[in-house]
Amino acid sequence: MRKAVLLNSDITRVVSEMGHGNALCIGDAGLPVPDGVERIDLAVSRGLPSFMDTLSAVTAELFVERVLIATELVNQQPDFHKQVVEWIEKLALTQGNQIEIQTVAHESFKVETETARAVVRTGECTPYANIILYSGVSF
Repeated sequence: MRKAVLLNSDITRVVSEMGHGNALCIGDAGLPVPDGVERIDLAVSRGLPSFMDTLSAVTAELFVERVLIATELVNQQPDFHKQVVEWIEKLALTQGNQIEIQTVAHESFKVETETARAVVRTGECTPYANIILYSGVSF
């Protein structure tokens, strides 16, 4: 058995197959997954697992270069947005790099999910609690 934070075999496989600049989306329970994009469904019930717990586990193994979030998260969920930004800043310190945070309208965000290697569906029910993580190079 692996000795790591991330135990989900599907997410581990996707992360291990990612190259520089590839995208992985972590989404709330309602984010639509485009046809042709792998869905990794973790949702058990409302709030389980949470977005932040899933983000924490995934970023324990994925080196992140930049992220994309919806402008609606910034404007309509300011407390949740603050949590996400604080987590990204903490991750940047841990990784020793700058992580660019980009925002786009939610409709554009959904279009960007079409380029993701996978969408990880959580049980999060906070509106617009979605992020696309773009992998970087850790050496």
